[in-house]
Amino acid sequence: MRLKLFISRPILAIVISVVIVLCGIVAMFNMPLSQFPDVAPPTIYVSASLPGANAETIERTVAAQLEAQLNGASGLLYMNSSSTSNG
Repeated sequence: MRLKLFISRPILAIVISVVIVLCGIVAMFNMPLSQFPDVAPPTIYVSASLPGANAETIERTVAAQLEAQLNGASGLLYMNSSSTSNG
């Protein structure tokens, strides 16, 4: 019975469809930003080794050079550096 109403009145079906689409568009633009999930930024891990060097030498020669080059990268939110001597 309900299908017969939409078949006999196609203009009514089109108007109802357009109203539903417009309601969806209005709801999309009025949706608060808190409804979107937090997305973690991409992570890059860089490992460099200098055989026979202590942590201080690695910090001066390798890590400082990498930090200086990465410092100007666009979209870089934070950077963490660690230098260790594993024997």
